[in-house]
Amino acid sequence: MLTLRRGRITAVVERVEGLSRLEVDGQPCVAYPRLTGPVALGDEVIVNTQARELGLGSGGFDVLYANLTRGLDLLPENDAHVMKLPYTPAQNARRHAEEGRALPDTLAGLPVLCCSLHSQVVPVCAGIGPGKRVAYVQLAGGALPVALSDALRALRELGYVEATIAVGACLDGDVECVSAASALLYAAAEEFDVVVCAIGPGIVGTGSTFGHGGLAAADAANAAAALHGMPILAVRTSEGDPRERHQGVSHHAEAALELCLGEVIVPWPAGYEAPPWLEPRVEIDVSGWEEACAGLPLAHMGRGPHEDPLFFAAAFAAGRVAADRIR
Repeated sequence: MLTLRRGRITAVVERVEGLSRLEVDGQPCVAYPRLTGPVALGDEVIVNTQARELGLGSGGFDVLYANLTRGLDLLPENDAHVMKLPYTPAQNARRHAEEGRALPDTLAGLPVLCCSLHSQVVPVCAGIGPGKRVAYVQLAGGALPVALSDALRALRELGYVEATIAVGACLDGDVECVSAASALLYAAAEEFDVVVCAIGPGIVGTGSTFGHGGLAAADAANAAAALHGMPILAVRTSEGDPRERHQGVSHHAEAALELCLGEVIVPWPAGYEAPPWLEPRVEIDVSGWEEACAGLPLAHMGRGPHEDPLFFAAAFAAGRVAADRIR
């Protein structure tokens, strides 16, 4: 069941593209104005409080569900008829990239970099380097709104990411697509150099082998392989994670590889010991990765590059492989 309550906006803390950070009756809250309309101090709102009340790791804030003051009778997007989150209380019509245009039949070798965690995206893009035409594809498995990611906003401002594509239940990208396959083909049609696929911030996780959002990386890799692209898996690995299942190469990466049906390039940072089962892999010189990432918002579970260098070096290695294989 939804856990909803009425309140009033008592502070507007920050407004950035696609996202407002608020306080509702003194409690932190986020709002997505492109979905629920503009917000202002004093507005009467309904907020979803469940994640905060449950104490979830990625849910330390409420989410604005409806703005009773200025968010009613909002109009749908022009010419939109494909529903996001259909038949749920949050259904809304968005125009999708597949409508009204023909997409190619093949990716023709386009590098498709597949991440199982959103915090890999920044070091991956650092490995690719600025100035390339990079499309970011967000898949379900973590946060659904693209606008929640401050890291993506920084990457766009610094020239590492050109466009964002929201797939399936994900929303609020520059472009919406029904499936990962059509998102990749759209990127090929628009002549992007590289596609980076990942879930949004936070991750659905149960501690089980296949019950986690990281398997979106396998979905993207399989779509890329079937469409004659070049799938590259960014390996989730850690020296600093206290949880046994994520020490060394994470069980998330192992499960994703198990579900990959075609050939996938698996980069590994040279100089670090890899588990024997991680074969075949491509060892990559990542010297200078710290300098290449300087000034970028590197963070993983509260740890930075000094606390967990292997995590960031492995993701950087994947980006470097993708950059070397740009057509």
